[in-house]
Amino acid sequence: MFAALALLAPDPVASVPLFRDPVHDGAADASTVHDARTGEWVMFYTNRRADLKLADPKDVSWVHGTTIGVARSKDGAKWRYSGTAAIPASCTGATLWAPEVQRFGDTWHMWITVVPGVFQDWNAPRFLVHLTSGDLKSWKCGERVDLGSDRVIDASVLALPQGGYRMWFNDERANKAIKYADSADLKTWTVRGAVTDTPGEGPKAFRWRGRWWLVSDAWKGLLVQHSPDGEQWTAQPGYLGGEPGTRPTDRAKVQHPDVIVSGDRAYLVYFVHQSGEPEAAKDPDWSRRTVLQIAELEEKNGVISIDRTKPVTMRLGK
Repeated sequence: MFAALALLAPDPVASVPLFRDPVHDGAADASTVHDARTGEWVMFYTNRRADLKLADPKDVSWVHGTTIGVARSKDGAKWRYSGTAAIPASCTGATLWAPEVQRFGDTWHMWITVVPGVFQDWNAPRFLVHLTSGDLKSWKCGERVDLGSDRVIDASVLALPQGGYRMWFNDERANKAIKYADSADLKTWTVRGAVTDTPGEGPKAFRWRGRWWLVSDAWKGLLVQHSPDGEQWTAQPGYLGGEPGTRPTDRAKVQHPDVIVSGDRAYLVYFVHQSGEPEAAKDPDWSRRTVLQIAELEEKNGVISIDRTKPVTMRLGK
């Protein structure tokens, strides 16, 4: 009876913000998956040290020394903080960014951006490391991903229908182009080219409503591309979420996307700087703070859009 009543209950409305990190108030770069073992949804995210006090406003050490935060949810609408990911230091580094988590077969895989230290500027090397887990809690070292560059970040990985896997990533040595590489075993990758020469980062690839989609952060909103086969891509005009939102905590542009596909519906998870909030007028460092938000994707005639003023009702399936 209780199960039947639960099915009849209205879908919950997502929190605004969707999630705010209680430690450093710098949640960004989410990757969200369903944990069938517990029945919960699990979100991994970059835990920026947005509350770090620094004498030099140009000092970016607050985005270094970062761990990967974890949040959990029963329905995708309400999230609770669940600590930090147990990522081995032996194969990574002092700074961890932008986790990408996927399940292939019986194994969870994470690709994570590693910066080997804490730096005051953006000029350090960065690379991707592959990790594996059986339970989303304990992670084991895999290999450093060789993509022919010493400045690669932000992986997004999908299985290909014909077999094998594809990774999209940002090559900072190539004018921050979004490139892609293929692999038969998730260990050795062959770079095949660029999806776009438009500078950007944080690519997220997904399949929805009979198409391939790729959204990436162009720093003026999200560049949206679609493809019938994952090979030939067409850019959607304009940028998604380039204008500030109007809701409290959502008053800046959309950045670094994640996408959750649930049946015929899809949801965009993104981070927002808090530069548009009243606190930022009194505290110039407040704009460093970031929160995670969610909006439902709408698709019409092959064009996707979001309405950031619309409450998101959702009850994520498996």
